[in-house]
Amino acid sequence: MSTPQRLQGLDALKGLACVLIVWHHLAFYGPMSDVVYSSAPGLMDWLYGYGRMAVQFFLVAAGFLAAASLAPQGTAVFEAPGTLMLRRYARLVKPYLAALAVSVLVAALVRPWFDHPSVPAAPTLFQLLAHGLLLQDVLGQEALSAGVWYVAMDFQLYAMTVLVFAAARPMRGSMAVSAGAMTVLLIALLSLGVFNRDPLFDISALYFFGAYALGMLAFWASRAAGAQRGFWLAAMAVLGALALALDFRGRLVVALASAFGLVWLAGLAQGHWLLRGLQQRPLQHLGRISYSVFLIHFPVCLLVNAVVSHFWPTQPAMNALGMLLAFALSLLAGQALYRWVESAPALFVPGRFRRLFSR
Repeated sequence: MSTPQRLQGLDALKGLACVLIVWHHLAFYGPMSDVVYSSAPGLMDWLYGYGRMAVQFFLVAAGFLAAASLAPQGTAVFEAPGTLMLRRYARLVKPYLAALAVSVLVAALVRPWFDHPSVPAAPTLFQLLAHGLLLQDVLGQEALSAGVWYVAMDFQLYAMTVLVFAAARPMRGSMAVSAGAMTVLLIALLSLGVFNRDPLFDISALYFFGAYALGMLAFWASRAAGAQRGFWLAAMAVLGALALALDFRGRLVVALASAFGLVWLAGLAQGHWLLRGLQQRPLQHLGRISYSVFLIHFPVCLLVNAVVSHFWPTQPAMNALGMLLAFALSLLAGQALYRWVESAPALFVPGRFRRLFSR
């Protein structure tokens, strides 16, 4: 992305999507939401059923940013794929491991007196190792926190994209489309038409690559002009239409809307009212800390759920206030995690490896 306004707008949208995910989990895990349900059934049902759709925007945005950094013209601009993947892993797991430790500690704290399905069991050493390597779902281990599956999927998708463009570097694509970009199109077609329709594959990047690829196509469309821009927009439309005709999925509608929305956002003129709104400082800050908020909100919500259900197990008003408090504390905890871990220097890492953890 060539101008700050585009990145700022995207980051603000990521922050808003993160807020929706937090509220989805507040509605999903309970028990505060169970008590509030009688007073606001429509809202709880919507958050429970549709709030998770915000993940599709995260996938599309991640693909958009991956294309911008790895192959802005459809051809790899990096030289060392192994180092690149290791750096991505390091950046993801630095705040992830800290948040996971908090989740394990909070679960241990509330487990003796809060009997609820949302409380993870005490972890085994193998379970902890699997989480540390982002392999918990592949190895069939119970998740220790909400959203850890997405961190693993983000790394899988990024690594797959790096390997695709690294392998395609020696090849020559026909016309104006590179071999790497054509490979992305092919994998996206297989993902949307086959893998994304089978829940057995939802532990692998193949299940989610369709949405991720739509973000990549959106970036290339936003950078192209004339016939090439038309090609990328048509590719997005055809992929989406074929996939929806084969098997209508609401999550895919959200992914398509997100991809076309990012193309539109990238083309807005400086000073557009929407860009001005997205460039407001609170939204920009929310976007910056969104990953940390996403990682830390589960143990915060778990603790507040435990306390509120212990003292006010049946009062809707107190449980509604508890949900608001859990949301506010999640933002504060995310700010702390961002400041003290995600954006902080890796002090206990040897100097020659410290650059892997830099932002």
